[in-house]
Amino acid sequence: MSPVETGRRGAAPDPSFAPEPAGAVPVIVSRDLTVGYKLHRERKRLTALRDISLSVNAGEFVVLVGPSGCGKTTFINAIAGLVQPWEGSIEVNGRPVTGPGPDRAMVFQDYALMPWRTVESNIRMPFELQKLGLSKQEIDARVRRYIDLVDLTGFEKSFPYELSGGMKQRVGIARALVSEPDILLADEPFAAIDAMTREAMQGELERFVAKTGQTVVFITHSIDEAITLGDRVVVISYRPGQIKEVVDVNLPRPRFDYDVKSLPEYSELRDHIWRLVKDEALQTAHGAK
Repeated sequence: MSPVETGRRGAAPDPSFAPEPAGAVPVIVSRDLTVGYKLHRERKRLTALRDISLSVNAGEFVVLVGPSGCGKTTFINAIAGLVQPWEGSIEVNGRPVTGPGPDRAMVFQDYALMPWRTVESNIRMPFELQKLGLSKQEIDARVRRYIDLVDLTGFEKSFPYELSGGMKQRVGIARALVSEPDILLADEPFAAIDAMTREAMQGELERFVAKTGQTVVFITHSIDEAITLGDRVVVISYRPGQIKEVVDVNLPRPRFDYDVKSLPEYSELRDHIWRLVKDEALQTAHGAK
């Protein structure tokens, strides 16, 4: 049976509450989540997401794809505690999300580095913002460990303007990982990087996650990136975003050590997800939603 055939399909199903694999431990649970924003100028409300039900297991890498404006960023902001539900609920480790916490960290698309801080100082920032109960020696050791993990040893005293795009993104990843959160949230972190560096960074991220055991929710507009990184790909419809389909990616890991793109299963997955995304984009362009 192909990976596409094993994926959960259909426009209306609740994919999160299908039978879990043996030993699966849900870390993020969203139930009928509806989130939006108040448009003060127009004096109305904009619904970004509607009735999102999804479960993400410990150590799982889940990728969100869908047209611009479908609410992907709103969903990870809800996990991060940056926006609150209008309806439904979202829980992390069995507790309702009421705000940001040290168990979650974000990697941004535009690096979000402080230009006046060195590599080491940027990575150290989470310890200045959160009380994690670590001594100075423990913090120093952890910062050194994550600088080494992202292959930036020797650049500790460099400033962002002295770094390439890929190196800046590695600083952002190290800063997100250094507090050792349970969950890594990534909002198109490689979108601003050239194609060759982007592919290299995808391989590095897969390696980082394999070492750290992080649970990851990742946003991308690239179907190839979604397949090469994800355990599951969640296709979101146009605003208000709803889960159109959840596709399992049953390809061998580490994927960047193999030519997975040459596998027939890869092509089948890509074609299937492309049809889902293309159909949604066409409906959006034609004003169907």
